[in-house]
Amino acid sequence: MPVDLRLNAIVDPERAGGRDLSDLARLCAQGGATLVQLRDKVNETRAMVDEARAIKKALVPFGVPFVVNDRIDVALAAKADGVHLGPEDMTIEDARALLGRDAIVGLSIKSVAEADAAPLDLIDYVGSGGVYATLSKEQKNPPIGPQGLARIIGALHRRAPNLPVVGIAGIDAGNAAEVIGAGADGVAVISALSHAPDPVGAARTLRDIVDAMLAKRGA
Repeated sequence: MPVDLRLNAIVDPERAGGRDLSDLARLCAQGGATLVQLRDKVNETRAMVDEARAIKKALVPFGVPFVVNDRIDVALAAKADGVHLGPEDMTIEDARALLGRDAIVGLSIKSVAEADAAPLDLIDYVGSGGVYATLSKEQKNPPIGPQGLARIIGALHRRAPNLPVVGIAGIDAGNAAEVIGAGADGVAVISALSHAPDPVGAARTLRDIVDAMLAKRGA
């Protein structure tokens, strides 16, 4: 089954708004998140595994899949549903061999050249951006904007017409519609959820925007 990317909630201990990550994941799922990703650049491995297990447990009642950013070892130990990898992480070929065919494997793609070179037959979805400027992650390159996102999606879909793509970076309720309008299947969000006074309501608002745009597009 294709990965449902409509609202990819990314939880990060450095951007959690003071909340426990498993609680934040639960609130995002309650509001309509369709995929949750753990991104942790600060904790040691044992703490990350405990963190991932708690998030996985919190998501069980909602049936929302859970992936771990970068760390295949943590994903395996916590029995996560998969991983999300960048160009500097383990190769997709090695990750797939370790995780098996049934795991979710996502890949970050930031340019048309990367889209043309990626092993699309081995991945389940693409995260593409940064679409807008963000404080959640150091951006080495300028934002690509909706137009740049549309070009990358076009390159991906020439090779794999049904591959789901989620836009990432700087996305909130004010610009989510533009991301879907550019051809994305969903939005990946950090601060607009974790820093919201009401993450459930914030997630619900974003889902409503995404669903309305997808319906308008006939997706």
